[in-house]
Amino acid sequence: MTEIARRLEVLARLGERLEARREELAEAAGQDVGTPHWLGRLEVELAAAHLRTMGEEAHFVAGALPYGVVAAIFPYDAAPVMLARVGGAALLGGNRFRFSCSSQTPTVARLLAEVAAPFPEMEAVVGMDNRRFGAQAVADPRVRVLFISGGGEVGAIYAQKIAAFDKIFFAGPSGLPPALLFRDAPVKRAARFLVRRAFLNAGQYCTCLKRAYIHREIYPQVKEAVLREMAAIKVGEPQDPETWIGPLRVERTRVLLARALEALVRPVFLLPPRQDGVWQGPYLVETPEPPETELFGPFLALTPVADDEEAVARVLTSRYPMLVVFFGTPPPGARERLTERFGMVFDNPDFLFTPLRLPFGGKGESGWILERRGEEVHLRDGAVWYAAELVRRPGEAAG
Repeated sequence: MTEIARRLEVLARLGERLEARREELAEAAGQDVGTPHWLGRLEVELAAAHLRTMGEEAHFVAGALPYGVVAAIFPYDAAPVMLARVGGAALLGGNRFRFSCSSQTPTVARLLAEVAAPFPEMEAVVGMDNRRFGAQAVADPRVRVLFISGGGEVGAIYAQKIAAFDKIFFAGPSGLPPALLFRDAPVKRAARFLVRRAFLNAGQYCTCLKRAYIHREIYPQVKEAVLREMAAIKVGEPQDPETWIGPLRVERTRVLLARALEALVRPVFLLPPRQDGVWQGPYLVETPEPPETELFGPFLALTPVADDEEAVARVLTSRYPMLVVFFGTPPPGARERLTERFGMVFDNPDFLFTPLRLPFGGKGESGWILERRGEEVHLRDGAVWYAAELVRRPGEAAG
């Protein structure tokens, strides 16, 4: 068995162990952060399938060298997916992988540690404050790569520590990811995608849509179609199979949501939202200009625009250019401008959960990579394949 084949076997076994704990992990995600159980199960299924098919990314690591230890601090959403994407890529490249879950997900953390326990290539750190985990990563010369996520202030702190690493990945805030509905957009399909991607897991994924700029000629039809789709968006207990928005157990989500609602300009709420402690949303509003802010939570703003060019112009100044979605035919040159500005661009998409086997990452304040090459430090951003980033080529200078 070749070394890469051996690693793929390890990853397949990790996927099997992960899937074997699917029901427990789904229940834990509901208990920790309020994720609906049906969605928690889907996260695990997608993560396990991703690990079993890592052979599709083997070409990224062929002939390459590992960095050493890759350390990661997971966000509080979709921890099994993070284990598969970042951890799977780290192991495929021959690295050791050390990870810590968010303090908001202690039950999920315990279960993932049990899943990872048989693999000497992995170390799950449970019960440690993530600031301490990060400090230990900075102090440990074996840790060559660090993956972190969080607000901009978190990225700024760790950017100052690049001398301790060869590479730092920062997955920053996504702000209000936008959708553009051009004049010839397929109204029914676009409205269905908008609603499902805005309120999936109560909007607690960085890839959830938060605002839509819609050509005024189709705005009435889109608004009507969105309201029809909203009938399926239920607020309820995580174990209810019809729930899309569970209890918002994480205080940070509630704080960011409250700030965004306070910043709204002349909002018209199209549905009466539920506002009762952890029970929030869905917030569906019309507004002439959604706020430029960090936001998690069940929120979607609809904004009519005069034409397709205005829709494009409204998002090119985004402070957090992680992703943009568009439906219909973009005006000339718009696709190129959007691709230059945003980390990820989805053209007339049709999925529920963002496909795992795609390049991932934002630009600007929404995410970056710092990489040391000899004495120089390089800053770059945009969507990347983790498997390609977690190995170095022979002869490539270490930091």
